[in-house]
Formats: sequence, C-alpha cells, structure tokens
Amino acid sequence: MSRTHLQSISRYYDGCSGGDIPLMLETLHPDVVHYFLAPNVGSAPVAGAEHLVRYWRKVTGMIHATWVVDHILDGVDEAVIEWTMSWTPSGKEQSVATRGAEWFVFREGLISEIRSYYQQRPDTTELDGFPYTERGYSTVGHLDSAIHQPVQNREAR
Repeated sequence: MSRTHLQSISRYYDGCSGGDIPLMLETLHPDVVHYFLAPNVGSAPVAGAEHLVRYWRKVTGMIHATWVVDHILDGVDEAVIEWTMSWTPSGKEQSVATRGAEWFVFREGLISEIRSYYQQRPDTTELDGFPYTERGYSTVGHLDSAIHQPVQNREAR
C-alpha cells in the first residue's frame, strides 16, 4: 500500500502514542536510525525498527505521551515536520507540551532516518509569541491539529 509521507508519519506517531508495535513497524524501514538532540535524556541514536518500537513503547508508558503532527514540508524522499508532544513529567499531575521538529528520510516508501530537534524540559517549551492556536496547531488540552487527529482522539469520539 502506498501512503503519503504525512500518512506514514501520522501512523508512526499514532503507534508511538499508543505503544502499538505493529502500527509503528508498518511505517519503518528495518534499518531505521533515529537521532536525538543532545543533551536530552536518552539522546543516543536508536538503530533498527525492532529496537526503536520497543524504545517508544517504553518511553510512552513512562511519560504518557501523545504526539501530534502540526505542520509538514514534503519532498520526494524526505519530509520535515513540526510536532507537539503532550506528556506528564515525573512528579507532576498536569501535562505539558514539548514542541519539536523532525527531518524524515524515506527509503522504499518507509521511514529510514529520523533527525529530532527539541529540548525536553518538565515545563511547556514552545516558540515565544508564535500563534499556535490560530495556525491550527495542537495545544495541551486540544490534541488535534489541522492535519493530524491522533488515533487516541479519533477513538474517543
């Protein structure tokens, strides 16, 4: 089945958010490598589809994360996105939003490389003064964007 990059990336994030290993695996090249911005906790690259899906299932379970794709620039074999991750830091009751950007490389229609750019802090991190709501981006308490409605939200409706 041929998917657009947005569809593949959205399905990947739905799998990450739900800890759904089969859903994540259907989007990933077996030799995928995910690079993280240092000095975030866990910033070492994660290589291999099986390793990456287990990594995300563990992380999602620990921080109760939901990812939403907010914006995409789409190329032939690459795509760049902005996303929002709603999550609950250790010791806090309220969710916070971490804003980030990722560069995806595709091979044989599957995600083969992810370069992730964000700073994960226990408080909301975002661009100062940027009109997120007005531009259709997700926010804490509203985990839908103009281009991605996470599977968890679709099922709850």
